[in-house]
Amino acid sequence: EEARRVADLNLGGIGLMKESRRFYPNRELAAHLLGFVGIDNKGLGGLESAYDSQIRGQDGEVLISTDARGEVFSRSERPPTTGSTIELTIDAYLQHVAERELHDGVLAHRAAGGSVIVIDPRTGEILAMANEPTFNPNTYRDVPEATRRNRSVQDLYEPGSTFKIVTASAALDEKVMPIDAMIDTAPGYIRIGNSQVDEYGGKNYHRLSFSDILVRSSNVGAIKIGLKVGTERLSRYVSRFGFGKRVSPDFPGENPGIVWKPEQWTERALASVSMGYQVAVTPLQMVAAFSSVANGGDYVEPRAVRAVYRDGRRYTVKPRIVRRTITKDTAAAVTTIMEGVVERGTATLAQIPGYSIAGKTGTASKLIDKRYSRSENNVSFAGFLPSRDPAVAIIVMIDAPHVGGSTGGVVAAPIFKRIAEATLRHLGVAPTISPAPPVLVARGPEPGPPSKSISAESPTTLDVIVGEAPDTMPDVRGMSARDAMRRLARLGLSPKLQGDGFVWSQTPDPGAPIRDGAECRLILGRQPERQATSAAQP
Repeated sequence: EEARRVADLNLGGIGLMKESRRFYPNRELAAHLLGFVGIDNKGLGGLESAYDSQIRGQDGEVLISTDARGEVFSRSERPPTTGSTIELTIDAYLQHVAERELHDGVLAHRAAGGSVIVIDPRTGEILAMANEPTFNPNTYRDVPEATRRNRSVQDLYEPGSTFKIVTASAALDEKVMPIDAMIDTAPGYIRIGNSQVDEYGGKNYHRLSFSDILVRSSNVGAIKIGLKVGTERLSRYVSRFGFGKRVSPDFPGENPGIVWKPEQWTERALASVSMGYQVAVTPLQMVAAFSSVANGGDYVEPRAVRAVYRDGRRYTVKPRIVRRTITKDTAAAVTTIMEGVVERGTATLAQIPGYSIAGKTGTASKLIDKRYSRSENNVSFAGFLPSRDPAVAIIVMIDAPHVGGSTGGVVAAPIFKRIAEATLRHLGVAPTISPAPPVLVARGPEPGPPSKSISAESPTTLDVIVGEAPDTMPDVRGMSARDAMRRLARLGLSPKLQGDGFVWSQTPDPGAPIRDGAECRLILGRQPERQATSAAQP
């Protein structure tokens, strides 16, 4: 309206020029991950900042030459170039669920904030990253800087008992203790120098097996395991699991955390680290460590970018295995222990009927003004499911809950459960405990071999693969939502989903030409639309 009124004045020397501005139609959805841009469209936070040089392209130029009288005698133009398009690993529905459940949990417990991350432990793809409080990136100036911080990768906390999986992994991997070793935790406390460490709640567990040290979350037991492992070995596993360093190239502002150098560890420091104190981590670091156990011992680099579209071609970011943390046997043993945590330990509120879950609770006093608070805790629950063939790993971290409990098992585990239930439905993951008979469905022909790798400038530190999209729509009916999304993503399609479970129908139909800008829609249901075909023949 203002522009129209100015134009109507027909003022000499006054003209109007259109400028593009970034707009976020989903408002708060994934706000911290996406980030925001300034008035000049330059990225100032999140992926907008990390990939700004690729997204922006290059501005155009108009060069005008004039004589001493101001008369134009030459003009040259350089048109602007289009920037790259970034395809994220984020699942919009799971992102919505994570934000919804985190928001409700923070409100219910009157907490200061929190974070949730959902990740594929086999590929490192981040499916959801939520933080509370959140903001609208369209109006980012209206909120304080602290609200715009991505807690998941920037804020540090002492993890408490979730860190005990590192201590247990080191002991089993180095064969310091067998999984059935018995450990005396009486009388419910242990003295280290001039300090005394008590069991949470003043409990006395007496003798516990190695497994039950984690199941019951015994501080005394974890310390005794850590002292047996020793500084050199435990510090090595702390590093292997990614603590004390940045773990993803997609977050330049990521906090590396705080891990002391081994030569600075005293006996008291060793005892503290063994139970998750005197070490500061981010939620992303912790869920990446749990993912390593979930996938059998590979540390896979977490990532939020799946592909980059540049010059009409799609460059896919390959998953990157950074190193091996523990052996497969150790990973299986630690998984068994964490299954006990959910079945009969501190995380029974995370149970989901029909599914096996492995996880660990964490409760740690907050460090305020260099003193540990007696009323403020950071509470968390991290786990993966189904435990023997994980589809996702999830971490829930709540900052300073004040109502309805103050432990990870009471506060964070139920939030984990609600997010996990929605995730299982959305991805079409079948129950693993007493599952129903499988449904046989017919599928179309499988795609041909992947295209050849080429050398290209990588958007991250990873290699890239060029995927040549076929010109017809594949048949994804009968597939789970997850498999269908992956199949279509290879063609550069981002379908809209309706319902949960398996694909009943699809638009466009199988074999139809794929046209630029055409909408792709999948209708999901709990059973495939097509009738099962029997493979049995007389």
